[in-house]
Amino acid sequence: MFDATDSAASGSTPGVQAPRVGVFVCHCGGNISDVVDVKRVAEEAARMPDVVFTTTHMFHCSDPGQALIEQKIREHALTRVVVAACSPTLHQITFRRAVERAGLNQYLFEHVNIREHVSWVIEDKEAATAKASRLVRAAVNRARLLVPLDKRRIPIHPAALVIGGGVAGLMAARDLGDRGMKVTLIENRPFLGGRMAQLWNVFPTNEEARPLLSNLVRDVVKHPLITILTGAHVVNSEGVVGDFKTKIKIDARGVDERLTYPGNAIAACPEETISEFDFALSRRKAIYMPYPGCFPPIPAIDWHTCTKCGKCVAAVGGKGINLDAKSRELTLHSGVIILATGYDPYEPLLGEYGYGIFPKVITLQQLHRMLDPEGPTAGALPFDSNTPVRIGFLHCVGARQIDGVNAPQPDGKVKDYCARTCCTAAMHAAVALRERFPKSHITSFYQDMRTYGRGHEEYYEQASQQGVLFVRYSPWHPPRVDKDRTGKWPVVVRTNDLLTDGLPIEVPLDLLVLATGVVPHDISELVTMYSCAVGYDSFLLEVHPKLRPVELAVSGVFLAGCCQGPMDITEACSAASAAASKAAAMISQGQVEMDPFIASVDEEVCTGCQTCLTVCPYDAIVRDEARGLAIVSEALCTGCGTCAAACPSSAIQQAGFNDRQVRAEIDVLLGV
Repeated sequence: MFDATDSAASGSTPGVQAPRVGVFVCHCGGNISDVVDVKRVAEEAARMPDVVFTTTHMFHCSDPGQALIEQKIREHALTRVVVAACSPTLHQITFRRAVERAGLNQYLFEHVNIREHVSWVIEDKEAATAKASRLVRAAVNRARLLVPLDKRRIPIHPAALVIGGGVAGLMAARDLGDRGMKVTLIENRPFLGGRMAQLWNVFPTNEEARPLLSNLVRDVVKHPLITILTGAHVVNSEGVVGDFKTKIKIDARGVDERLTYPGNAIAACPEETISEFDFALSRRKAIYMPYPGCFPPIPAIDWHTCTKCGKCVAAVGGKGINLDAKSRELTLHSGVIILATGYDPYEPLLGEYGYGIFPKVITLQQLHRMLDPEGPTAGALPFDSNTPVRIGFLHCVGARQIDGVNAPQPDGKVKDYCARTCCTAAMHAAVALRERFPKSHITSFYQDMRTYGRGHEEYYEQASQQGVLFVRYSPWHPPRVDKDRTGKWPVVVRTNDLLTDGLPIEVPLDLLVLATGVVPHDISELVTMYSCAVGYDSFLLEVHPKLRPVELAVSGVFLAGCCQGPMDITEACSAASAAASKAAAMISQGQVEMDPFIASVDEEVCTGCQTCLTVCPYDAIVRDEARGLAIVSEALCTGCGTCAAACPSSAIQQAGFNDRQVRAEIDVLLGV
């Protein structure tokens, strides 16, 4: 520890007490101190004006490290605190709370990142130490000018909006309702259930998927605090946390509860189209129900396919069907929003591993629909159980692709992330096929077997014990699927088996199942609407994977399920419950606290040029026509600083980042 000599601030205002700055430099367990001489950084900071105490610690984010900060604030009557550690994304809130516990305003704290910005990107110890020292000294110069700030407190409307009616959205809605919160659940399709409704059974319990889903749907439907809107699309959303106003467009269903014989209407309809529910394995009518027991338990009309011929109306005596029904709009008021928009199975390109060219090349999703007793084939496969059929599973289709090796996708992106559930799902299906076709020969072509969940490895072991043959291929040389030259087999897979030192093999098959990955559902409009952060894989990005795993950077908007990455049903439900818990906690407080880093306008300097109005991305600035001045809405301002940077007359200042504070930091960085 280094007790610096008390000194008056250089250029400080006469009669104003000089700040007392404490500097705490973290070793980060060697992440920083192995490259940066943290002791020297602390010593050089001690020579700065107004610095009265400096020290280092192995882990400042730990409980002892935080206790040390609190202790020294009290011992040395510190009025400003600088911590040099890892990214503020990780522990800025941690240190702010420690400062506040010591009785100091939490916004009299300055965080310096000398891990990601220094030790992790610079190998030369001398250069790293010099950069770290300059960053810390710049932070000290800025900290001397910090002023106490108070958080904004905004009343919160006691209701939640859940967008998405799959298993994650249903779980989030139920959990919120059980906590006494009013919930509106909207689903853009005509029926609830999402992707889980298309499954035959689930791992690792082997329970039938649809009864489990039906129990959850029943709980949500019967809940007195939950309102369900199907065929509903978000048109626009305004406001901030605590006060969201979302405009919803509800498609006309064309059918109501008066319809007593839906089967007659469906049978009478002459128009057909491909069934998206069965992944194009069957066709459905223009008026349809995707599966028995769906909710709502009445058909919907596909207006893109319907010709309004009226035959369905005639078949039911004109009751319950309205071919002239119109869509409607309404506005929902909510304090929080949960995004549970789900995923889409990856659709292989035409010709990718023979898909779309060879009829006996199908996806794993299609296999699930074929195995479903209520599916398009009533659970039957085109094989005799006594016939020794040959079935192959090809893993990582549309996942873990290598740029320049695998085919580029229509969106120009290579799906290089792991879809996580495919390996277990493929092994789960392989075991089921072996049980149904005991004489079958099953081959699994894989890069790496990733059965990561609890109980998932057992499927791999069971498949191995049942005689499933495993062939490991290189991602740099993926398998080729061709037509069998002899004409005896529908397809043949050619690859090099890494398990036998790259021996080239040729496997003829009766059926090839592509274990495809997953891609995020297209919610580009919502991404723009809520300013969502999007990861490199196009899934929504949480604030922090450990500290804030279900929160978006936009306060009051939470994530549930596969919109933030590939998950199995258990994980999606856990994430949904976590999002519901966070949302309920926020609503129950009656108000929400927000950082005070908002812009303000100096009316004496403002010229009314309206530059700020054109650059504000949140429409938080309006013009006072009577006075010709700009006015900032504190509720809408997020503190991005765009207006302050653009204002030509410097009339706009941002709390916590005013011109004087920023220039003080820049002066040290530039060596002025």
